Amino acid sequence: MDYDEIGLSLGDQREAALARTAQHVLTAWQEFDTAREHESLPSEALHQLLTAPLPSEGINVLDVIDQAVEVLDSSLAQSRPRYFAFIGSSGLEVGALADLLAHSYDPNLAVDAGAATELEWQAVSWLAQFIGFPAETGTFTSGGTISNITALASAREAAIPGARERGFRHIRPTLYCSTEAHYSITRAAEVLGIGSANVRAIDIDDQRRMRADVLREQLQRDVANGHTPVAIVATTGTTLTGAVDPIEQLADVAEEFGVWLHVDGAYGVPAAAVAGRAYLFAGLDRVNSVTVDCHKWMFVPKACSAVLVRDAASLAKVFAHDEAYMPHAGGHYNAVDITLEYSRPFRALKLWMLFSTHGANAVRTAIERNCDQAQMLFDWIQSRPLFETLSSRPQLSIVPFRAVVADCPDPDIHNDALCAAIQRDGRVYVSPATIDGHVWLRPCFTNFRTTSDDVSTLLDVAQELGADCGVLHS
Repeated sequence: MDYDEIGLSLGDQREAALARTAQHVLTAWQEFDTAREHESLPSEALHQLLTAPLPSEGINVLDVIDQAVEVLDSSLAQSRPRYFAFIGSSGLEVGALADLLAHSYDPNLAVDAGAATELEWQAVSWLAQFIGFPAETGTFTSGGTISNITALASAREAAIPGARERGFRHIRPTLYCSTEAHYSITRAAEVLGIGSANVRAIDIDDQRRMRADVLREQLQRDVANGHTPVAIVATTGTTLTGAVDPIEQLADVAEEFGVWLHVDGAYGVPAAAVAGRAYLFAGLDRVNSVTVDCHKWMFVPKACSAVLVRDAASLAKVFAHDEAYMPHAGGHYNAVDITLEYSRPFRALKLWMLFSTHGANAVRTAIERNCDQAQMLFDWIQSRPLFETLSSRPQLSIVPFRAVVADCPDPDIHNDALCAAIQRDGRVYVSPATIDGHVWLRPCFTNFRTTSDDVSTLLDVAQELGADCGVLHS
């Protein structure tokens, strides 16, 4: 039996399937150029499709493609210019093309895959050059959580040699980050055996950055009490407010105590490449490792995160195994020697195609515009009596604000209801955040398609829906 007789090849439908897919993708790209006024809701027919049992026989691939597009069009698409929730991606066009190419050829980047492996090393080098970090090596991962775990596993092995084999025995490890660090740091401590109870949450200053003086005091106490510090994690772009921890000051403390300094720059570190924001990242060249989610503020589709390290051997010490069936190529470690994964898709291609097609300057310009949009929104809010902002200006591209309605009995309930009303309305999409115990709207600008008109629309919709406490709550 030939392979095409099995029924898993598209055969003579290949061209038609590609043409139909290309037509849908082009339509989506054109629609993403401007915002739509309402989100599409799933139809009853679509609900029925998505509750159907497992099919024994297939249907025409063109119909399946149409169904898939209906699902996608009825889903929240972060590529749309008024998607301001969480920290979104942009579905960059060349990144989507890269995924199609990579998944069609489907190389495994676990071991030497020829030119694909060379391209991955080049992409690592380009990314390090872009943010200004002297990386000796790095690896692409599925997201910031895995990148942070990878870096902190290296930090654990550096602080406690042999921990990967023997565990901690009588050693009591500790990890340090700000009170507003991402939860992936706590998760890393749990996965790596450090324990969430041994994560020291360090107080923040009035700019919501980790305080180096408090960190130093905590380290002094822990060392005196017999603890072994594993790593300090500086966040460059907190999820709540976009605050950038003072890397230079934290590097001084790290060097004083001989502790690994990791930068969780999953969201914000690409802004280090922007002239107007580079000062926030002073000291980046002194750290041991950096996490970058290229699928956030470098606009490519998910998943494309990277962890960069100053010392290539630091990753190999925690991940390398001498497996006879895993050949080791000269010049570089195989990816299985420096990462958690054995089966690795070709994630680097989309970043490589971004830089090759558009160049680094275009990426810098897009990031700078998002920062400018955050400053613009902050200034506009000052002239709207209904709203208030945090006391400090945005450091990157997150601008928390909230409605303050006279005589409203519970502003937190009101702002939570306002956020839900904005999401139902569909003209813009924003998520809430709890900051210092209060509910805020938390728009984040990480889309190269977003315009000043889109930013203005966000504020206008919030004004329209949030001005009357009684009406909104009813």
